[in-house]
Amino acid sequence: MQRLTNILLVNSLLLILATQVLAQENLEQKIAEQQKLADEAVARKVAGEPAVVAARATAKERAAAVATLRVEQNKAEASVKDSEGKLPKLQEGLKKAAEERAKAETDSAAAAKAALDAKGKETEQAEADKSKAAAEKLVATTKALDDALKAIQPVEVALADARKLIAEQPAKIKAAEAAVAAFQPELQAAETAFAALSKEAVARQIDLEKSLVATGRLVSFAHQVAPIFSQRCLACHNARTAKGRLNMENYANMMKGGESGPSVVAGKPAESLLQTMIEDHSMPKDADPLLPEQIAMIKKWVETGARLDAGVPATATLITIIPKLVQPMPPESYRVSVPVMALAFSPDGNLLATSGYREVLLWNPADGQLVRRIKNLAERPHDIEFSADGSVLAVAAGTPGQMGEVKLFNVADGALLADLFTTDDEVFSVAFSPDGTRLAAACADRSVRLFDVATRQLQKLIEDHADWVMDVAWSPDGKKIATASRDKTCKVFDSTSGESQSTFNGHAQPVFGVGFLPDGASVASSGRDNRIRVWNSADAKQAREIALGGEVFRITMQGDGTAFSGSADKFARQHNLTNGAQVKQFGPHEDWVYASSYHAASKRVASGSHDGQVRIWNYDDGKELIKFIAAPGLAQPVAAK
Repeated sequence: MQRLTNILLVNSLLLILATQVLAQENLEQKIAEQQKLADEAVARKVAGEPAVVAARATAKERAAAVATLRVEQNKAEASVKDSEGKLPKLQEGLKKAAEERAKAETDSAAAAKAALDAKGKETEQAEADKSKAAAEKLVATTKALDDALKAIQPVEVALADARKLIAEQPAKIKAAEAAVAAFQPELQAAETAFAALSKEAVARQIDLEKSLVATGRLVSFAHQVAPIFSQRCLACHNARTAKGRLNMENYANMMKGGESGPSVVAGKPAESLLQTMIEDHSMPKDADPLLPEQIAMIKKWVETGARLDAGVPATATLITIIPKLVQPMPPESYRVSVPVMALAFSPDGNLLATSGYREVLLWNPADGQLVRRIKNLAERPHDIEFSADGSVLAVAAGTPGQMGEVKLFNVADGALLADLFTTDDEVFSVAFSPDGTRLAAACADRSVRLFDVATRQLQKLIEDHADWVMDVAWSPDGKKIATASRDKTCKVFDSTSGESQSTFNGHAQPVFGVGFLPDGASVASSGRDNRIRVWNSADAKQAREIALGGEVFRITMQGDGTAFSGSADKFARQHNLTNGAQVKQFGPHEDWVYASSYHAASKRVASGSHDGQVRIWNYDDGKELIKFIAAPGLAQPVAAK
């Protein structure tokens, strides 16, 4: 019996061993097949590249031909203008020279006859001298006429040539433009074919890399190494500080190295300065050393070639390529209040959304009771906006100096609908376009980003400010956006092309809020100068200013030409922007008022302040209806009676 048991045990072990060998053989075969497919895809891409290069060259030549013809036409038009400017004076000079030459010729003939008639007379010498002088004058006027002709002829020729070119050039330009247009399908076909080849090559390489990473033969920079660098290295090695002149914000800059030379030598950890400094714990400086497994991971990455993942741009910031992580949870119960940086009524008025710590809180505005907590957000939610139907909540948030994000949530259950984008610094504002199809975001990296809501795709990246963009707003027709920036300016852009249309610098201090008036031709902005300023969107000329008792934070525009605002003087207010008059005042709070929102149907105004308090007011009489601290778990103040 024991012998049988031993035989069965040996057979089981042999079966397990055979299974493992077979699995390893299958894995090796899979990797070999993936390598073959990747190599073949690269070969097809290489073979297909000359076609697209040639198509691009042809398109460039044809476009250059159009440009050359236009330049020639512009030069001809300038030549006509120049010649027509010179010609009257030259013609007048020619006429005068011809008249003087004709007169000299008549005078010379008369003087010659008089000299002939005076032969043998006392006046012979005198008449002879006169004849000589008249003849010399004729020579001089003849030369002057010749010079005038020589001066006018090239101008007339140039004018004629230029006019001829101007007459002929439109047809040539039209033909050249037609050639450009006719070639576009061929160019597009070549681009499409090459893009498909490139996409296939990248996809095959990604498949191969996944298998190699799974077997431990390769290390993913984006998924395994970049998260370590992002968490432990960027604080000292970014574009702003770059200790040792080493910028690790992206792969390209990191591989360049710093003042001591290259930071990484592919395949040679011992010669890689970054690796040696991590291992001897001199990096991170003045901080806990990396964990042994993190050091080993980076070393293996260097050993396996210090490669960047297929399809990942070398210039992409680390925060945008590392795996999306669920943000840390907010506290179950708050120990202290946090500033209410943003709040908004839902379109039906049944919810009031407020910013919290790593979350947005939904409250019942009738009694101040917490309805829902929307989590998975960066440390500071800066702006909140409901979609027109109230089903979606857009949130702009950030963790100072580390990351910023815009996320879309389902209001009904708080589920994450879209992680729209991540950037390497905070995002301060979001705004749905009037038709709800687009979303604008204002970022600390000086950019404004425009997204298609349905596809979640970036449509336009605008980088025209010199500092943080604090707020963004759409014109009523959706054709323009206005921005407010810490660089002390506001700007208006075309929302399709991204082209700048005007710049307003009247605040001379950082600007926090911006919005269009209902006519779309005027913009209001607010800032550190304690002012709301109204100005023309076309030429940025100021129309009026409204002085308040402190810094004016974000303003909330209304369809009737008024705006609600919060101020460092602890009040929320409504102003008529067409004449500058104050309409209503709500307060005071006990601290700075950062945000305000108005729900017209229920006639309620909400305001949030630095001390974490939210107050809801009756619009008609300005009386406080309820107040609460927007911090779950903290003791609440007694509601106003």
